[in-house]
Amino acid sequence: MDTSDFEKTIPLQGLRHLALRVSNLKASRQFYETCIGMRPVWQPDDHSLYLSLGCDNLALHEIKPGEQLSQDGQKLDHLGFIAENESIVDQLFTRVKQAGIPIVKPVKRHRDNSYSFYMADPDGNVVQILYEPHISPMKLQ
Repeated sequence: MDTSDFEKTIPLQGLRHLALRVSNLKASRQFYETCIGMRPVWQPDDHSLYLSLGCDNLALHEIKPGEQLSQDGQKLDHLGFIAENESIVDQLFTRVKQAGIPIVKPVKRHRDNSYSFYMADPDGNVVQILYEPHISPMKLQ
């Protein structure tokens, strides 16, 4: 592939859509609505749900009984939600911990000066709540 084709600015607006395969749509919906604050925007059938948080879109697709969550060996390391400031990270960490949601990694300052914690959704997907000094202050247009 000739990378010179990519030297021009590509008019994309960021990573605003993610689709997850889930084992229990009801449990996943409750997690993303309660812990993250997402709201349903479309449910085309009993096994799919689209949630939104501002301009972000998360599609949840329930697998069939006996089907594997991993598709063709694809592995997701984690997904992240940006917090406006460090205080919000701390507040959400306290709420999540009190609710008994599994904490994967507690609150930590990272080498790049970001600040976050990691928790697990009902299927064990790792979800990061992150204050990132370069991204967090950005206002969406």
